[in-house]
Amino acid sequence: MARDTRLQKFLSEAGVASRRKSEEYIAAGRVTVNGRKAQVGDKIDVRKDMVAVDGKNVEFDRGRQSVYIMLYKPRGYVTTMEDEQGRKCVAELVEDVGVRVYPVGRLDMNSEGLLLLTNDGEFANMMMHPRHSVAKSYRVTVRPDLSDAQAAQLAEGVVIDGKKTLPAQVRVVTKEPGRVVIVITIREGRNRQIRKMCEAVGLEVARLKRISVGPLKLGMLRPGKWRHLQLNEIIMLRNAASGARPVPVRRQGKHD
Repeated sequence: MARDTRLQKFLSEAGVASRRKSEEYIAAGRVTVNGRKAQVGDKIDVRKDMVAVDGKNVEFDRGRQSVYIMLYKPRGYVTTMEDEQGRKCVAELVEDVGVRVYPVGRLDMNSEGLLLLTNDGEFANMMMHPRHSVAKSYRVTVRPDLSDAQAAQLAEGVVIDGKKTLPAQVRVVTKEPGRVVIVITIREGRNRQIRKMCEAVGLEVARLKRISVGPLKLGMLRPGKWRHLQLNEIIMLRNAASGARPVPVRRQGKHD
């Protein structure tokens, strides 16, 4: 890590929180540098400066091993490591990982599926940054029906929160009376985007499950379970973020 390092980058790479969350901590006045309250955008000298969060010193372990896992987040859990309202958090599902990891992006409480967690702040930032446009696919059950016009609207982009979404891929999986299952693939990560897109064209979302991030698929992982990513999978995700051609992934059993 460079001597002249942005504070949020230091906190992220030290495993405190993601860069975005670290900025929230700084803005809330929870972070000090050498005993003085920090500001967003501050830089530090990692050799000399003492950083603390909520009064506890932050130590950067250069020998710390980076950990990358995938979790099947069940419905009913919030994508945070702690919750002031006492709701169930994904942190409860990864307590046995052995090190503190943080979510890469979010799934809302009523959504389920593939969630990445890591203590590698650089990797998390790469996966979440809008310029990298990593594709994410969702299996969505909608009601009451899906017309060709609605599917075309979703694919072309709809206006949510005053801004049009980027083009998406829409594929119908099954159609039954009053119920349609579709797969939507997007390359952006706006708040509750899939739900808002469906609502914008008059569809009710009955179930929403993320089934892939880039080339990484949820597969047969069971709700509430997690597993470590293979090195090849980490490389594939980095390649997806950088636009490089992916390499094949090896099979691995699920974590029980």
